[in-house]
Amino acid sequence: MNAWPLLGVAVVVAGFALQRNPVLVVVIAGIVSGVASGMGIGDLLALLGTAFVNNRVLLLFVLTLPVIGLLERHGLRERAQHWIAGFRNLSLSRLLVSYLAMRQLLSMFGLYDIAGHAQTVRPLLAPMSEQAAARDAPIDTSTRMRVRALAAATDNIGRFFGEDVFLAFAGVLLIQRFYAGQGIALEPFAIARWALPTAIAAFVIHALRVAWAQRAIERAQRKSAAGASDAAR
Repeated sequence: MNAWPLLGVAVVVAGFALQRNPVLVVVIAGIVSGVASGMGIGDLLALLGTAFVNNRVLLLFVLTLPVIGLLERHGLRERAQHWIAGFRNLSLSRLLVSYLAMRQLLSMFGLYDIAGHAQTVRPLLAPMSEQAAARDAPIDTSTRMRVRALAAATDNIGRFFGEDVFLAFAGVLLIQRFYAGQGIALEPFAIARWALPTAIAAFVIHALRVAWAQRAIERAQRKSAAGASDAAR
């Protein structure tokens, strides 16, 4: 066994430890592993080009992230908080449960990449959740971090348990191929149908978690307000 190609792993570790450009580090690691395995320059370039073409969908994220960063720099998060403040009856639980329902439904139809942490959670959902949580009283740093984590978890759960209901999802097809290898014929519709109860259960459980978190935040706010009132006296 030739262990020299593992030098690419060492390059990745060293590059990330030195906080170098991740893209440059990965490319250099690929070149090092290729050369160490005895590949020619032509074969190595062909392999890199093929990998780039096969994963060109990642270019969407490369183009999207700078746009989101520019919008954030010009006040997208602040505008989102100002906009959500106009809804007087919109609590933290109502906001996150509504987003959870939307996320799951879109994922069930295969639109699981239309939202996500970079596209919606960080620039929109997290600041909107913070504003909803601080509607009645200001929140401290630990509560703010908890609200952000809850917003991120809502996105994760909505996608994870929603995409399994989509017939053409890779996980559903993987399950079908696995059972086919064992001599058991299953249609993707049957697999997706049995994923639906799990998605419903996940929705109910996380909705209860969000409601419980809101009650805990409200209790902490009332306790803090009572303590401030006693100190003022």
